[in-house]
Amino acid sequence: MIPMNKKQKKTLLRIIITAIALIALNIIAMPDYVKFAAFLATYLCIGHDILKKAWHGIANRKVFSESFLMAVATLGVFALAFLEHSSDYNEAITVMLFYQIGELFQSCAVSKSRKSISDIMDIRPDYANIETDGSLKKVDPEEVAVDSIIIIQPGERIPLDGTIVEGSSSLNTSAITGESIPRDVDAGDDVLSGCINLNGVLRVRTTKIFEESTASRILELVENAGSLKSRSEKFISRFAGIYTPVVCYLALFLAIIPPVAGYILGGSLDFLTWIYRALIFLVISCPCALVISIPLSFFAGIGGASRNGILVKGSNYLESMSKVRTIVFDKTGTLTMGVFEVSGIHHSPMEDERILEYAALAECASSHPISQSLKNAYAKEIIRDRVKDIQELSGYGVTARVDNDVVAVGNSKLMKKLNISYRECHGTGTVVHIAINGEYAGHILISDQLKPHSKEAIQSLKSRGVEKIIMLTGDIKKVASDVASTIGVDEYISDLLPADKVFWVEKLLASKPKGSMVAFVGDGINDAPVLTRADIGIAMGAMGSDAAIEAADIVLMNDDPLLIPKAIKISQKCMSIVYQNIAFALVVKFSCLLLGALGLANMWAAIFADVGVMVLAVLNSIRMLADN
Repeated sequence: MIPMNKKQKKTLLRIIITAIALIALNIIAMPDYVKFAAFLATYLCIGHDILKKAWHGIANRKVFSESFLMAVATLGVFALAFLEHSSDYNEAITVMLFYQIGELFQSCAVSKSRKSISDIMDIRPDYANIETDGSLKKVDPEEVAVDSIIIIQPGERIPLDGTIVEGSSSLNTSAITGESIPRDVDAGDDVLSGCINLNGVLRVRTTKIFEESTASRILELVENAGSLKSRSEKFISRFAGIYTPVVCYLALFLAIIPPVAGYILGGSLDFLTWIYRALIFLVISCPCALVISIPLSFFAGIGGASRNGILVKGSNYLESMSKVRTIVFDKTGTLTMGVFEVSGIHHSPMEDERILEYAALAECASSHPISQSLKNAYAKEIIRDRVKDIQELSGYGVTARVDNDVVAVGNSKLMKKLNISYRECHGTGTVVHIAINGEYAGHILISDQLKPHSKEAIQSLKSRGVEKIIMLTGDIKKVASDVASTIGVDEYISDLLPADKVFWVEKLLASKPKGSMVAFVGDGINDAPVLTRADIGIAMGAMGSDAAIEAADIVLMNDDPLLIPKAIKISQKCMSIVYQNIAFALVVKFSCLLLGALGLANMWAAIFADVGVMVLAVLNSIRMLADN
């Protein structure tokens, strides 16, 4: 159970005092004027804050609120009992008592939901250890510059993203990636801020300032998630804004018109009966079940997704995920590991080491995974002074002057662009062609590996209602075909430039069925435009580029494609609960309103229609906190 805060404890104490007082006042005999004073004091004990809120609303010209409805209804019932000399003030106090119980209940439910978010907020590191004169000095992580060496001791949280330069350990990454199994790391491995070092001492060279580190960005995303409202939340806000004043005017109509009409038609002027019905009408009409439970469902859904390593930037995106019927995947780094290795050198008139040297030097300024694999295969120090006039041609490759030779390294489109005849490769993988001084010098075959859960993720997406799964890639058709057939995507399009991906996604957006959504999943800098263009952009957060993460609406912190069907499951469950609450609340409300207007519902039915429905709706909403 979530511990109550100070305000919640005070409310609980008032509820207990009021309940005891109400029982005592119905047992102890006393004069009417003493009874009136005692009941009034009890009423003020339980309802003074509601009366205060109602008064502030009137003073600020925001009259029609839940507090106003409850204040008018309960004061009205209290006044009727006084005017009728019945000395039965139980209904007024009981309505307010149950309303306060419902408010306390929903407050505790929100606290529980916020607890799941606050667990994520705990990833913010308090300090970083800097070694100074042989001793460790604790400093604010915001003061640590890039390329600084920090020390992380066992049990400490990693304060900034970086690369291990010395030491080995196991990391608890659950707060960042949602993975429960510790990850072993060693010198040369990258580490993310927010993870906890479990055993060995690590020396880490920082690669980002605190504001750009993983922990800081996660906190920013989660904190801002509530600012983007779903269509359902916007509907409820608009509905409450119209509904509340309408029911107030209807209650006024109910209190005046029927008795006047009855009197004109020859009956008695029975104002008290119709005022009582109008007050019941007001209690029933409180829209708190909808106003509270719908945002709570989304809040809990975002919290549950975050615990699984899925960062949703707003409840509107959580709602949209339930409507995804088409998903478009980038290949490299999304469905595949993005870890490339040279697997062959073909049709080269020179030694393998020599062709690798030319390729690695020409690619020395690029951060592309293909370029990195060439440099890793060369495995020697790259002397940048030997390379000049580097030109990177997006979607083609690079050209550069290495020593005194003009070198072109890229795909077949680059060879065609330069009018150089080349040899086709029959192996499976990415083919890098090399030309030196305008002459073809052979090609290098580079292979990538599928992610362990890619095939399972595709199958799971289909079981979740996704009708079309498409893979877009800049790779050649043979590579794309092999990957597509292995994992089971419905369609693939190969040999694409970055701009081509936007074209294909726009084509899908134009032809999508009404009410459905198109999602794009990517990780690279060149995926940022298409992530922005799709209805929902999903980025790989661990290996993904900063540009892709900024452009995306949903970020997967451990790069596992299996999190995508998980996100859809959470979204579908959330929307199911939202629709259940809307339907249940409206059916009960309007049924009881009709019964109340006809005099067939008393104040106890009104309490159920208000507090009872709210409690049941909130209980339904907090199911989002479990089993996500």
